[in-house]
Amino acid sequence: MDFVGLTIEILKVLAALVGSYGLAIVVLTLIVRAALWPLNASQQRSMRMMQTLQPKLKAIQDRYKSNPQVMQQKMMEFYKEHNFNPMGGCLPLLIQMPIFILLYSALMNPAFIQVAGNSKFLFINRLDTTLRASAGISNDGVMGTSKYDTFIPGKVAKVYLPDEVLENVKITKPKNALEIQGDITPGENIDFKMSLDHLDLKFSQLDKIEKAEITITDINTKEMENVTFERQDGLLIASVPSVEIKKEFHWDIFALIVLFGVTMWLSQKLVMATSNKNSDQLDPTQAAIQKSMGTFMPVMIIGTFVIVPIPAGVFIYLIVSNIVQVLQTVIINKQMDAEGNAKKVKASDGSKVIEAEIVDDNKGKK
Repeated sequence: MDFVGLTIEILKVLAALVGSYGLAIVVLTLIVRAALWPLNASQQRSMRMMQTLQPKLKAIQDRYKSNPQVMQQKMMEFYKEHNFNPMGGCLPLLIQMPIFILLYSALMNPAFIQVAGNSKFLFINRLDTTLRASAGISNDGVMGTSKYDTFIPGKVAKVYLPDEVLENVKITKPKNALEIQGDITPGENIDFKMSLDHLDLKFSQLDKIEKAEITITDINTKEMENVTFERQDGLLIASVPSVEIKKEFHWDIFALIVLFGVTMWLSQKLVMATSNKNSDQLDPTQAAIQKSMGTFMPVMIIGTFVIVPIPAGVFIYLIVSNIVQVLQTVIINKQMDAEGNAKKVKASDGSKVIEAEIVDDNKGKK
C-alpha cells in the first residue's frame, strides 16, 4: 500500500470512530499538530532567540564583512555558544509539506471520492469539491464532461465468465489502463477501451471473459459511473452517453478560503506582535522585510488557492492547523515571557545579595 492509500485508510478508521469524514480530517489534523508541537515550539523559540541575538550577529557581520570565511566561522561559533540552530525553524515546515501533499492527493484520489467524496460537513456540501469544480451527477448512466476531461478506472473490476462471476478482480496499473477511442465530444457517446492484460487473471480465465463492470471516474468533475465493458477480441470496450457540463462557482469553498485567510492573518499578526516587542533589536531592513512578509504572504497564498483547485477537505486541514498554530503561539509566548520575567527576578535577587554582602563587609571594616 502506498502512502496515499495509507492516508485514505487512516481517514476511514477515524471516520468510523468519530462519525464523519469531515471530523476525521479535523482529528487527523490535531494528531499531526500534536506530534509536531515540540518542533513548532522549538521553531518559535528559535525565532525569539534570533531576534534577541540579532544585534550581536550584526556586530559580527559588520566586523568581519571584509573576510566572509572568518565571518562564517565566527557566526557558527556564536551559534554553538548560544546553542542556536539557524535552520531549526525550517524543519516543521519541511515535515508539514509532505503531509499537505499526501492529504491533497488522498482527497483527490478516486478511491476516496468513491467512498467519501460526497460527504457533507457543517456548511460544506462535498469534501472533494474545489472552488470551480464541475457538478457531475454520479451513477446516473450519463457522463457529464467537457472536451478535455480525463478518466481513470477503479482499482478492481467485476468480471463475468460463462460459469461464474469474479468479484474484485485487480486492475493492474489503473492510471494507464483506460484509453479513449477518438476525441471527446460532449453530448455524444464516449468510447472507452481497455486491454484484457490489465486484469490480474490467469490466461485460462482471460480467454473466458464475456464482460466486466468497472467504475470509471472523471478526474475533472469527480463524477463516477459504473460502466459495463463488453469483450471484443483482446479488448474490453464500452460506449457511455455524455452531456456537456460547465464549471460552477462553489460559495462554500470560497467561505473556506476566507476562513483560511483570516486564520492565517491572525497567526501572522501574533508573530509580528512578538517581533514588535523586540523591534529595537532588529535592524531596519529586517524589520521592513518581516512587515512586508506578514502583509503580502497571506495575500499571495490566498491568491494561489483561488487559482489552484484545492479540495474542501484540505482547507479544513489548513484552517484547523492555523487555529492550533495561533493557540500554540499564544501559549509559547506566555511561557517564554514567564521564563524571561523569572530570569529578571533571579538576576535582581542576585544583585541584592551582592549589595548586602558589600554592606556587611563595609560594616565589618568599621
